[in-house]
Amino acid sequence: MGRYRPPSPKSAPYITPEGASALEKELKQLWKVERPTVTATVHEAAKNGDRSENGDYIYGKKRLREIDRRVRYLSKRLDEITIVDRIPDDTNKIFFGALVTIEDNDGNKQSFRIVGADEIDPQQHKISIDSPMAQQLLRKTLDDEITVSIEQDKKVHNHHWVIIDINYDY
Repeated sequence: MGRYRPPSPKSAPYITPEGASALEKELKQLWKVERPTVTATVHEAAKNGDRSENGDYIYGKKRLREIDRRVRYLSKRLDEITIVDRIPDDTNKIFFGALVTIEDNDGNKQSFRIVGADEIDPQQHKISIDSPMAQQLLRKTLDDEITVSIEQDKKVHNHHWVIIDINYDY
């Protein structure tokens, strides 16, 4: 079996202003603070002679590759994303940035905001616009019903929800 893995599908090029700011902050931190520090550590470790057994040198070079890879990704991503900084004209429908509250048949409620792929955070109830749940919710209105199929233990379970609130307040 080969090592080939097909490329992952491209994520939607949308991001909130807060998400864009966080990516820019991370890029600045990596490029202006972390990379110079690690470069200095590698430089000092290289002076110590045998590099094959020098932990600081080996770890430093590995960390530099990680930083450079992330810097390349962030630079490219920031060039191609679209910052969505306004509320849609029709606030009765679900679009990017909406805070949606849904309720299942048992009365259990869930709320989450639809954000870009770079902003996903389950603790803050932020889901990607590319997720199956968000795809089902897009363009729906209050009292619309959605069904999402989730595979668990090799069985497919259908979950049904009703949209009970749509909010665009940030």
